[in-house]
Amino acid sequence: MKRLEENELINGGLLRVAEPHLVSRYNEALKGFGLPETKQTSFQIDMVGYSPEIAEEFGDTLYLDPKSINRRFIIISPEQVHLPVIQTAFSNTGLLMHQFFEKNAKVIKVLTIKDVLYGEIEDSILEAENIEDLLSIEQVEFKVFTANDLTSQATELRTLVDRLKKEPDFWRNDDMLNRMVELAKICGDIRTNRLVPDEVIFRHNTFWTRHFGGLYIFIDSNQTTVIGDPSAPGFKRSRPWQVSYLDARDEEMVYRFLLETGRVDVPRGSWIERTDFIEHRAEMLVSRISAKIMPDEKPKKDRRWIKSFVNRNTDVFEDEGTLPFLNWAKRELSNWSRIELDEIDARGRFLLSRAKPGHEDQWLVNRLIADYVPFDFMSRFIFNKPAFYRDYQTWPDKYREYVVKRITEDYFKNKAAYRRRLFDF
Repeated sequence: MKRLEENELINGGLLRVAEPHLVSRYNEALKGFGLPETKQTSFQIDMVGYSPEIAEEFGDTLYLDPKSINRRFIIISPEQVHLPVIQTAFSNTGLLMHQFFEKNAKVIKVLTIKDVLYGEIEDSILEAENIEDLLSIEQVEFKVFTANDLTSQATELRTLVDRLKKEPDFWRNDDMLNRMVELAKICGDIRTNRLVPDEVIFRHNTFWTRHFGGLYIFIDSNQTTVIGDPSAPGFKRSRPWQVSYLDARDEEMVYRFLLETGRVDVPRGSWIERTDFIEHRAEMLVSRISAKIMPDEKPKKDRRWIKSFVNRNTDVFEDEGTLPFLNWAKRELSNWSRIELDEIDARGRFLLSRAKPGHEDQWLVNRLIADYVPFDFMSRFIFNKPAFYRDYQTWPDKYREYVVKRITEDYFKNKAAYRRRLFDF
């Protein structure tokens, strides 16, 4: 994994914490969680404050996520809003953190000038023992603390100010007035410097979770759909009158669900020709097969090399079947035509589909589709990094080198433009 780290394909884009006062504040938060202080004088953190260096020091990748339910967070800078989330049990952790930062931007900015915010994204359960536990999570609440207790002191000051305004004889109480002065020295003018978060409760909508081997949970107005392994505890037993359960191995049923709920962009030449989507899938496929046939040689992106390699291994591609299918689909979709879905099987539908652009579940659906197109390492890296890292461990070194080069040169150059071209995202 060293090559991934050196090229920032893993634990990349993090915030370096090296200033002594920020390290000290981070340690105050760790103590607040009952954890030991870090001995690190310089480390990196992601959006929720997770540090891979500290996880390694503690020998615990879940030091901010015990039981993978009530996620802990540590905020020492408002700049964390721009960081990725690199370790999480729920796909929507980043979204929830973004919402918290957005709704409480002014408070976070003021508090982090002199303190650290820490706490938990609290669910309605303490541990997930079955699917029903996960389905019971309808909203989360951010329980927020500060090392210097600024939020509670600001709340106390606000209460005292209200009493001063409303209670006629309150101004005669010297102890209370002195307490107000004492708190004002700590908190400042709470009329302009708000120190209490404005919004801490957020909806827990559609998500993927790594619990029980990995589950997708899609929430619609009239139905909840669970996609996963039927061996998961509670599968088809938790609220069967309200919840639809789909075996992730049943590609036909999963695709039908995405289609009927308007979450998938079906194969139409109007977008596939414009994006070179089929060419992208074909290049990903050829590179993966070349790694199997020639593990000691590095594939090439060059179209002439790809054509030559395919011609030399026609029998292999004919037997495997995917490339002939993609070539057929390209001809069928020329001139902005479309393919009738009943003409192709579910695997072919996933090969030629992407999430519906603009749908609120677009990212998660692209992640689900990537599960059914495992040879497309670029889609796996963009939408499902845990799967990409698992794949990476099984590849020969030359192929790893090629994949890293493709991602850094093609995707990292302009991530937004790359996603927009292929996935209209």
